[in-house]
Amino acid sequence: MVIRRGRAAWHVGTVRGARPETPSARRIVLDVPTWPGNAAGQHLDVRLTAPDGYQATRSYSIATSGPDTLLELAVDELPDGEVSPFLVHELAVGDELEVHGPLGAFFVWRPDETSSAPVLLIAGGSGVVPLVAMARAHAAAGDPTPFRLVYSVRTPDDVYFEKELADAAASATAPLQVDYIYSRVTGRLTRDTLAAVAFPVSAAPQVFVCGPTAFVEAVAGWLVDIGHSPTSIRTERFGGT
Repeated sequence: MVIRRGRAAWHVGTVRGARPETPSARRIVLDVPTWPGNAAGQHLDVRLTAPDGYQATRSYSIATSGPDTLLELAVDELPDGEVSPFLVHELAVGDELEVHGPLGAFFVWRPDETSSAPVLLIAGGSGVVPLVAMARAHAAAGDPTPFRLVYSVRTPDDVYFEKELADAAASATAPLQVDYIYSRVTGRLTRDTLAAVAFPVSAAPQVFVCGPTAFVEAVAGWLVDIGHSPTSIRTERFGGT
């Protein structure tokens, strides 16, 4: 796999597909001919311009990686937002979007730069999107690194990329273990639950945590309390409207 690692730039993409992902989110497939490729975990900015010239820009994680110019996003609607309601309800196949990227060099996983340490992915809600990109890259590369995802989400209906995660889990050469925590069914993720399902401290895993700010801060704190090294933990908080 070769990714042209160039400087982030503005591009124009065309919507090739759009469908509901969860009751409040929509999956969007963009064709961006000038896209230079991206690593798993990176994100982009979407810019909308109103007829009067007003512009709004928001960041969204990319669920795909590699040199492909077809990008997948999953946008969760915030009812009072400026950007997400348009992307979820009004954006149509054939529409064009301005996107800026790829962005982010720290919160990434590359199969050609791995160590022998296992990888622990921890997601809250739509924070799973960049971790899906990592799981897909892991499966596509047939990488033998042990991968485990702890996914905290409200209900089974709110799971993002369910089929893609199942496909990654079924990989013969690079399986992904997924543990779902349904906060409105069995209760929220706790430090004790995390300690029970995570790789042991002795395995010295590389950890990626993504989700709402409060979730990320709590999980990162629990990991350190359990004994994981702060230097092994990479975090990304999502937000925006």
